[in-house]
Amino acid sequence: MDLNADVGQSFGSWTAGGDPAMFQLITSANVACGLHAGDPVTMLDSCRAAYELDVTVGAHLGYRDLAGYGQRALGMGFDELFGDVLYQLGALDGVAHAVGASVDYVKAHGALYDALISDAEQASAVVAAVNAYDPGLPILGFPGSELVKQAKEAGNPVFVEAFADRAYLADGSLVPLSEEDAVLHDIDVVVERAVRLATQGEVIAVDGTVVKVRPDSLRLQGGSPGALEMAARIRAGLEAAGVELEAFA
Repeated sequence: MDLNADVGQSFGSWTAGGDPAMFQLITSANVACGLHAGDPVTMLDSCRAAYELDVTVGAHLGYRDLAGYGQRALGMGFDELFGDVLYQLGALDGVAHAVGASVDYVKAHGALYDALISDAEQASAVVAAVNAYDPGLPILGFPGSELVKQAKEAGNPVFVEAFADRAYLADGSLVPLSEEDAVLHDIDVVVERAVRLATQGEVIAVDGTVVKVRPDSLRLQGGSPGALEMAARIRAGLEAAGVELEAFA
């Protein structure tokens, strides 16, 4: 099982997350590429840390929205989003190569991640840009999303992720963050869910339904309070259950 987390989200004098410690716990790093978060020095530090610890680097693609941290929905057309994805891939890939690393997959962030679940045009722009830059680059996404569907059709290696600390609905979607109890905070419960996802490929929805997920990767929170403790407990729980941890890409 792969463990991924969002890193490299600091910008200038503004610091986010506990990246040095998080790199010790994950197998794949979603590195911000400078549009929703991150800057050249932060990208450089992130890629260097990932290379030194044998952590796979992924381009964390977001909307051009530093002020909103990429969490605001933008109605971008095909050409604009296509260009922004190319810009982010080129920036992170150049920095990664400078320290001996490489960009080995892509994943969307925030509002763009949400849009790519159902927005066919934006999904097509992302897939087209990824393949224009590096044909066949692996894509990590949400199961059943428009992004995953189009990436498969385009021939990209596709991997899906699950969230041990998020509440699920019976149809396999996540409870919206705007709703109460969308995020689980009981570490013991989250660890139990992570082990069940990794070993049985399923999660219990809010109504008690058993939802089949079969993830290739588990998403760990990268910047929230208590994120490092939860990540460490999840990793320890998986290892205790005999789950081998390795990057999917």
